[in-house]
Order: sequence, then structure tokens, then C-alpha cells
Amino acid sequence: MVTASQIRAARALVGWNGVDLAQAAGLSLQTIRRMESDLGPGRSSAANVEAVRRALETKGVVFLSPDEAGGPGVRLRS
Repeated sequence: MVTASQIRAARALVGWNGVDLAQAAGLSLQTIRRMESDLGPGRSSAANVEAVRRALETKGVVFLSPDEAGGPGVRLRS
């Protein structure tokens, strides 16, 4: 599962603001803000979380699982 921190970090890595991510994922800014908040993506539909993940992955983001490299995180594809 993607975490709120991973979404915020991934967005920062690619230089996007919330509006950029919302547009790329086809979601509202309010949905992105909620996913990045303490409520986290667990309160969103699986389809919305997947849309955010896909949008960021198209920009080269790689999501690291909790059992990789010391815990959940993100990095850019080299």
C-alpha cells in the first residue's frame, strides 16, 4: 500500500504541486490533499490510489515497499 508520505515525497521528487498531480491522475485537488493528509490513501478508493501511483510512475518514480531498503520510500528511476 502506498503511504501519504510516499505520495508527498514522490510529488516533490518530480517537482509537482498538488494541482499537477491531481491533473495527471484525473482526480480533484481535494482528493490528493486527503490522500497526503493524516487520513492517508487508505480512505480513498483503490482506483484513485492506483491513478496517483500510475501518474507518478510515468514520471519515473519507483515506490519502495516496507521490506525494501529499510522501509517504505520512493526514488527516481535511473
